[in-house]
Amino acid sequence: MFKALLVGAGGMGNAWARNLQANSDMVNMVGWVDIRENAAAESAEAMKLTLQYTGTDLQKALRVTQPDFLVDVTIPEAHRDVTITALNAGVHVIGEKPMAHSMQAAREMVQASEKSGKLYMVSQSRRYDGRLHAYKKLIVDHIGDLGILKSDFYIGAHFGGFRDIMPHVLVLDMAIHTFDAARFLCDRNPLNVYCEEFNPAWSWYKQDSSATALFEMDGGLRYTYCGSWSSEGKNTSWESEWRAVGAAGTALWDGGDDIVADRVTSSNGFTSSTAAETAQPIQIKGGINGSLHDFLNALQTGSVPMGECHDNIKSLAMVFAAIESASTGRRTPVTVW
Repeated sequence: MFKALLVGAGGMGNAWARNLQANSDMVNMVGWVDIRENAAAESAEAMKLTLQYTGTDLQKALRVTQPDFLVDVTIPEAHRDVTITALNAGVHVIGEKPMAHSMQAAREMVQASEKSGKLYMVSQSRRYDGRLHAYKKLIVDHIGDLGILKSDFYIGAHFGGFRDIMPHVLVLDMAIHTFDAARFLCDRNPLNVYCEEFNPAWSWYKQDSSATALFEMDGGLRYTYCGSWSSEGKNTSWESEWRAVGAAGTALWDGGDDIVADRVTSSNGFTSSTAAETAQPIQIKGGINGSLHDFLNALQTGSVPMGECHDNIKSLAMVFAAIESASTGRRTPVTVW
């Protein structure tokens, strides 16, 4: 049984509390911290949780509860301090995406994990999607090594609130999911990117809500991202729509259950003859439940989970390189370290 300390009592913090509760056969939630007075206590009471500590003092919570791991569900600007505090106290950490609000902060967090010898994992929860895993298997089994990868993300998202005025709202707030999925699908590392951000004339966002980015990945692969949060009608899935092209054919995924490929069978004509291949979603634990199970398995076995900080920082680097490219108008290296 692992003891867990939760930090953050907002909407996602409450979702994580329910996730921990749902896995009470493996996890005992022992404390809850939030910077707002009484927020953690009120949430714990609403969920009928009996905890050793609720309050605003993280250091005290760590001393009182002696957790095995901490779940960081704070705002991105707080991730560095919360995570490093826990790691320095000898506590494993699983935190919400994005890893940090800057690359420098992210590097310091990775260094703290190395120094402490404790696991730090980012819950990149959309990786735990059986359809994504089925799509990757279809690529591996029938398409082979990729040279072209493309994703389209178009949703007319009327959030209201801070996102309506947020700089780089699409790239910073959402694209990390898609960039991370691209890395997962192609098993390549990013080298550089050229990105343009823009805002259609009708957009209800104050700043750029749309973007196109071309990444060069190692091995010569090109990954193209096209997206908009101000695209009305014919919305894509939140998982994007995908095209993957290799020497042996092309695989498509609509972000839902339609996972198909054309596999080359003969190259004698003007266009090659192909055979259709399909895939069914793979049954895995999804979302933050999948993240938690992967994390706990890593603690039990020493395996490396998806989202481990040395890997996830590469997805974060894609985000900040794309933003720099859009800001400067130049092709920009994706610098991890």
